[in-house]
Formats: sequence, C-alpha cells, structure tokens
Amino acid sequence: MTEMTLDTDADYDALVVGGGVAGLTAATFLARADLATLVVDGDESILRRNAHLENVPGFPAGVNPRLFADMLRDQAERNGAEIRAGHVEGVTGEIDGFTAAVDDGTAVTAARVVAASWSDLDYLDGLGVEARDAGSKRYAEEHALSRTSVDGVYAAGRIAERYHQAVVAAGHGAEAAITLLHDAEVPFYHDWVVPEGYFTDRGREVPPGCEEITAAEQERRAAESQETMREYFAEEHADRQRTHPSLVDDDLGRVDPEWYDDGGGGGDTGDGTAEGDD
Repeated sequence: MTEMTLDTDADYDALVVGGGVAGLTAATFLARADLATLVVDGDESILRRNAHLENVPGFPAGVNPRLFADMLRDQAERNGAEIRAGHVEGVTGEIDGFTAAVDDGTAVTAARVVAASWSDLDYLDGLGVEARDAGSKRYAEEHALSRTSVDGVYAAGRIAERYHQAVVAAGHGAEAAITLLHDAEVPFYHDWVVPEGYFTDRGREVPPGCEEITAAEQERRAAESQETMREYFAEEHADRQRTHPSLVDDDLGRVDPEWYDDGGGGGDTGDGTAEGDD
C-alpha cells in the first residue's frame, strides 16, 4: 500500500466507493498525488454493457467498452491505487475520518471519501449527506466542485446526478479528486509532465504535482505507451457484451449468443449509455 500522506490514523488517505469511470478516474488522480487510495468496487459498471463506445476523446473510431473499463482499472493500479471487490454497506464518521463497513465483514477507515457509485445514497445515510430523492434513485446534493454537505465526503458521476456519459463521469471524477486534494491541503499544482527546462529554465521550481523529464525519458515513455496500447488492442476482448439484466433470463444477464452473432444490438444508444439504465 502507498505510504500515508495525510496525517491521520486511518487505513487510507482516500476511500473511493465505486469502480466505474468516475471512481477509477478519481482514484488515478488521488494516487498520482501520493495519497494512499483504496477503491471498493461493487456492481459491474454499466459501461461494460455497452456495445461500442463511440464518443470518448482519443479514440477516433471508438473503443470496446469492456476494454476501456479494463484500461481505466489498469491505469488506476499502475499509479498506485488499490482495488478490491465488495460493497460498502455503510459509512460512519470518526474523529480522524470515516469508517466504511464492507459486505465481507471488514471495516476500512479513511481520512476522506469519494462516493462514485450508482445513484443509491443509502450507505451514506449515517453521515447525514444531503440527498435528492428521485423515485428509485437518490442523488447526493452537490455544494461546490463535487463537495457534499459533509466535510471530507465528495460525490462524482451518477450519484451526483451527472449526465450519463463516460466522458462526463471521468471529468467529474477528476474534479472530485482535485477538490479533495485542495481541501486536504496536499501540495498540488497541475498533474503535468513537461519537457526538461519548462519551469527551471525560467528560474522557477517545478511545482508540486508536476514533473520535468529529459528528451531521453520522453522517448522511453512514448515507446512504452505505444507498446502498451498495441498489447491492449492486439486481440478481441474476451468478455461478451451483456445487456440489461432484466432482458434475459441467464444469471449473468448476457445477450443470447445466437442473437448477438446475427448482428443484433444490445441496448447501446451509441453515446456511451445503455437504454433502460436511467
């Protein structure tokens, strides 16, 4: 586990509840700022039920949603975040932070919490987070820049009633993480990697959260990036697309293989959402 950055007795600096686009993006930014970060990943992200993700920046012809989800997870772990399976059943406040009860019977303590799960706020009821009820869904009321009504608790993505788009969830996850860093007074400027001399040639120190690298290191990282992307896209993703669980009888909610092979859809709206999920 990453060494603790915040001066508390908690197990982690930051607990991220939810391993979807918003949660994994938040975890990447928090871990890159050297916070000991845990993601508790419960239900499968809706992203994985899409047929093809068409509108995420950086993929001109789109990308397999399950591959994209795997890449987000790998990126968070590569930067130091810890990810474990489970559902957070409740969160309570403590003097030095928060305690989360997980459905495997364990408890996790954290100095800060980022709620990035599906739009069900029940597990935060013990903290008194202000919410908006909308039928079967409950959204966290956002006060400013992903902050909730409870200090140290942030909300990102669908639980904060953001648009049902992968790119919006990613941006909001990043916002929640950076707001957390600001509130925790973690030295942080921008998550920038710049050419050698970008700051120092102007007589400036390299700001916190930035890095100057040599031309040789740029070449090394570029080569590593290219090779990594080749590996990701070398073969078709092994996981078959799922549809909405209510549409099929099988326990995994998968599309019927014969229907899938005949070129049927699968609930994807073509914009990174799935019909019937909202």
